Amino acid sequence: MNAPTLPVRTPDEKLQSIIKIATLAVGGQGGGVLTGWIESVARAQGYAAQATSVAGVAQRTGATIYYIEMAPMGDTMPVFSLAPTSGDVDIMIAAELMEAGRAIMRGFVTPDRTTLIASTHRALAVSEKMVPGDGIANADEVFEAARLASDQLIMFDLDRMAAENGSVISSSLFGALAGSGALPFPRAAFEDAIRASGKGVEASLRAFDAAFRRAQSGADAPEPSAATPRAQTTPKGPEPQLHAWHALEEEARSIAPMAVLGLQKTIEFQDIKYGREYLDRLRRFHDLHPDHSTLLEAASKYIANAMCYDDIIRVADLKTRRARFDRITQDMKSGQSPVYLTEFFHPRGEEIVSLLPAGLGRWIEARPRLNAWIDRRLNRGRRVRTHRLSGFVTLYLLGGLRRIRRKSLRHAIEQAHLDAWQTACLDLAKTDADAATELLACRRLIKGYSDTHVRGLSKFSRVMEAAKLVYGRDDAAQWIARLREAALRDEKGEELNGAIKTIQSFTG
Repeated sequence: MNAPTLPVRTPDEKLQSIIKIATLAVGGQGGGVLTGWIESVARAQGYAAQATSVAGVAQRTGATIYYIEMAPMGDTMPVFSLAPTSGDVDIMIAAELMEAGRAIMRGFVTPDRTTLIASTHRALAVSEKMVPGDGIANADEVFEAARLASDQLIMFDLDRMAAENGSVISSSLFGALAGSGALPFPRAAFEDAIRASGKGVEASLRAFDAAFRRAQSGADAPEPSAATPRAQTTPKGPEPQLHAWHALEEEARSIAPMAVLGLQKTIEFQDIKYGREYLDRLRRFHDLHPDHSTLLEAASKYIANAMCYDDIIRVADLKTRRARFDRITQDMKSGQSPVYLTEFFHPRGEEIVSLLPAGLGRWIEARPRLNAWIDRRLNRGRRVRTHRLSGFVTLYLLGGLRRIRRKSLRHAIEQAHLDAWQTACLDLAKTDADAATELLACRRLIKGYSDTHVRGLSKFSRVMEAAKLVYGRDDAAQWIARLREAALRDEKGEELNGAIKTIQSFTG
């Protein structure tokens, strides 16, 4: 029995004439303003338009989806949808790189019809920030997916372009949309929509113009793996100090390129003498394996990080630097308006005690009741308003305590911990340089201060202890790396527990 043949239906021309635009943006990126501009320019050009939005979740765990449908006005009003559907979007606008990736995963970008306009800058999601190690998603995969999934791709750093012109990203996104040619409207119509808004018009038009011209040039995204050149700084100071610096710099350069950066970091943290101590520690690895570049790069990086630990002195110093205030003022685009800045602190009693001379600090720590009494009075949140003289001077004086840092209890503790870790790495390097390289990298687990530092130190100790189980094995380096990565991936430590049990199962 033959199945009945269904008649071929002619596509509805009204549906074909509807232009569908979806935008993904988070708070502060002007998604609503952009949507209003698009809706305004469409209606000014004789189109019927409808805009809807589905709110995302706060704190960068989800973007708001703005959706616009438009069609030429006819005898009857077209019927519009309220939300985008997979495979049925003509123009996809993403205000951040990973939002472009999410749009592709949801099927909003298709190679037969979709123009994808996206910014290449990153605004890290909470899921990326909460990973103890490097939780930043792979941008290379998004670049490649965008090239394959879209019919037309316009992708560059629209956020920076907007900032350079004194505006926000909605203006440059609007310019890229106009320059793409995906909408049948003249440039003047887009500019009129900006002028009609009446707010920040000149800056918005500058950003619009820059993005329009870039989009029309057909320039694609930069190579995702291209490294941003490091800013070069010229050391300044008294002539004797500069002479000592140049001598240390030459010595560092003879060890490893990374050693020069480590030297800069340790001297900035403390002084020239501290930089000398850094090179002395590094020289021990160089004497063992002068040609093992990977080992020397790891030693250069992680010994410097260990020597430049985060304490209250360093935090206060960083928060009172001129460059920080200049950056905040620039980011806030305050111009001549005053900026009110509040710093949040929550020091524990033991952190305050750690600033004391080592002998006095140990005396207090040996008396639990006194320690608890101090903690009850100091362990509470504080707000320091550094736009006021009193607040700024308080932090400035704290930052100045680095001159007596070497005598503090915290410094004594950090030096003892550093000596033990370095000795373990040096002993391992005598028989297995590759495994020692991985053991050096375990220093990544320790970062921050207060509770963050305590949690990292706990994981570090567990990894160092478990690593001893694989010493002498041909695959020791691989297992140490697995332990470290397991600890970095999981804040609760469940993956680390599993990795340790696996090692215990074959080491007895």
